[in-house]
Amino acid sequence: MASGTPQSGVGRVIAGRYLLLNRLGSGAMGHVWLAHDQRLDCEVALKEIVFRDPAEAAEERTARVARARAEARHAAGLRGHPHVVTVHDVLEAEGLPWIVMEYVAGALDLRDLVRGRGPLAPAECARIGLAVLDALTAGHERGVMHRDVKPANILLAPDRTGAPYARVLLTDYGISVQPDTGETRYTLTSALVGTSGYLAPERARGGPPTAAADLFSLGCTLYFAVEGCGPFERDTHLAEVTAVVLEEPRPMERAGALEPLLAALLVKDPSLRITAADTAAALAAIVIPQSHPRTRVDLGSQPPWERPGEATETSLLRTANGFGTATGHGGPRETPPAAETTPGAWAQPAAPVVSSPAHGQDVLAGPAATGFGRPPLSADERHPRRSHILRAVAACALGLLLALGGVWYAMAHRSSGGTAKPYGDAVTLARPLKDGDCVVADWSGHPFQGGTPRLTVDPTCAEKTPDGQVMAVVQSASADEARRLGPTECEQRTQEIRERLADVRSYAVVPTPAGFEAAGRRTACLVLGAHGPVYGPLGDHRKPGMPFVDTANMQKRDCLDAPSLRVARLVSCSGTHDQQVLGFTRLSRATTLTEAKSLSDAACARDVPPKDYGYAPARYEAASWTGKGAWTSGTHLVVCTVRKQNGGTMGKDEP
Repeated sequence: MASGTPQSGVGRVIAGRYLLLNRLGSGAMGHVWLAHDQRLDCEVALKEIVFRDPAEAAEERTARVARARAEARHAAGLRGHPHVVTVHDVLEAEGLPWIVMEYVAGALDLRDLVRGRGPLAPAECARIGLAVLDALTAGHERGVMHRDVKPANILLAPDRTGAPYARVLLTDYGISVQPDTGETRYTLTSALVGTSGYLAPERARGGPPTAAADLFSLGCTLYFAVEGCGPFERDTHLAEVTAVVLEEPRPMERAGALEPLLAALLVKDPSLRITAADTAAALAAIVIPQSHPRTRVDLGSQPPWERPGEATETSLLRTANGFGTATGHGGPRETPPAAETTPGAWAQPAAPVVSSPAHGQDVLAGPAATGFGRPPLSADERHPRRSHILRAVAACALGLLLALGGVWYAMAHRSSGGTAKPYGDAVTLARPLKDGDCVVADWSGHPFQGGTPRLTVDPTCAEKTPDGQVMAVVQSASADEARRLGPTECEQRTQEIRERLADVRSYAVVPTPAGFEAAGRRTACLVLGAHGPVYGPLGDHRKPGMPFVDTANMQKRDCLDAPSLRVARLVSCSGTHDQQVLGFTRLSRATTLTEAKSLSDAACARDVPPKDYGYAPARYEAASWTGKGAWTSGTHLVVCTVRKQNGGTMGKDEP
């Protein structure tokens, strides 16, 4: 795995404080790392500036370093905004700046979410867009343009209740600029600043960054979220830039209520593009559709036999396709759609209902009021008593029908529902998995490459050499929701434990439609060995004093009691212990298990040196553990630990 290579950087301590744990991602500026702040005992994200070309011109190196400092300054100015990733600090290490940022646990960027789950619903896209727009507007008010709004720079993370994707965060102000302050614009001479398919046409032509350009990029981003591809997506970057400048976006097929807004955001001329305020209003209307206030009938037009207290109220509702439905005594009737939106023009919202003091009644205000008078009275309006009797009879008949349907449903499910396998015939389990269940997985083909494993539960979590364990369960409202969201949510729920183990993967056991109720409406989130068994329980399911039968379920930061070279037990790090796990490395395929036992200490000293974790070389040394499982699977992974040179025990006050 990547963390086992000397070039990976895992295990380095930056500025004597931040321990690099795992690489989270890479971009044009460098790498983003998950790091442990040893001073505050918390996890943070560190952005590392990387120069891939040693011969890179000195002025370009200087510009990139300056841009990194600008990113920290601009983002720090938005500290505390609920939709901006917080920047804590910028520091110098090894001659380059590192940006210390908030670590957003369980986050998934919008690009990966759409690629993994498929296009999102228009209302969900509108919710995300509203949050991103709020962050952009806060920056624009300070004169800061983002200039690289795109799906990969929007993070979605669980909130405090655990609801997935509830938090929306804009990140990467690495190429942001303040155009009105005379600040230097750090643009690489060899490339456009921004992302080709999301760049505003005026920026592609060399124009200055503006708030309108950020709105165009937001429109491209929301288009991707709802359609599943970018509006100007092409085979090459040059073709994408050309399309942005000269071509119209792809026709929309899934946008629904978002379509007119996206058309207004993607207008080529920035002076005709919709404003941020109008965009916010349009997005809010999609997120929380607002019905018009009820319209009272003009009392002067009522028949003489209707008393004022019996007047029926009328509501005007808008639907996603642009038609309204007026509901009154005469039944539903369609109102014409609003005028089509032309490029550069934003369709006016449906006319609000306001009070008219001159007539003492509510009327439609604005152009939409023209031609929308009250329809002629129907037979039901002329004979309200007969109408009430007929409605009562119909209601009784409907109630009886529903009751009979409920009895049929209960009888049908009583006889067949309980026999359904929760996850289908391929998985074979007769009962639902629960948190902590150890499983043996029998794949019909190559593991994780298509197909479904046949699962059996190992109640001892040892005797059958388990392949993995259920580390979480995810509740769903429907079988379709479980199928769509279960795998992604399992990735989030198991991320922390997977980062601490050497060679595992996440796997979601999703209930079938027929077995959804039998599964308790839950998806089981497994952590399985990527290339072989895990040989026992994982994470918090392990108990202090547990002996390790193999290295596969040893994880980073484990403290070990090692009475001999062949025996290791898990112990609490708050007490005395002999060793602590720092990380992992990999030996060559030509190395035999016997040879590994004599070579692994040196490999760990080279690849995962204890000094990088704050252990003084004069007192501590690298140690290692090898397991048969790593050689059976062919991974040749070694667990690297630290111990005292004099063989003494370590305590909770160790680095």
